[in-house]
Amino acid sequence: MVKISVIMPMYNVEDFVGECIESILSQTMEEWELICVNDGSRDRSPQIAEEYAGKDRRIKVIHKENGGLSSARNLGMEYAKDDSST
Repeated sequence: MVKISVIMPMYNVEDFVGECIESILSQTMEEWELICVNDGSRDRSPQIAEEYAGKDRRIKVIHKENGGLSSARNLGMEYAKDDSST
């Protein structure tokens, strides 16, 4: 059961996305999901997130055309499976 959903909008953040995902993976609570929303990145951000998603079923990657931070966050919320999204 998912207790918390973490929504992570991404736009050209390949230098940071792995570190961010590793931080979430290192948490002691295990009942979470990470929804990475690729907001039209032109770098390797989506590929890096997809690599993590392929190794951990709690990580999902959604792809969309660039629409801005709020648009990406709102789309991620639509996919969240909990009532406590951050």
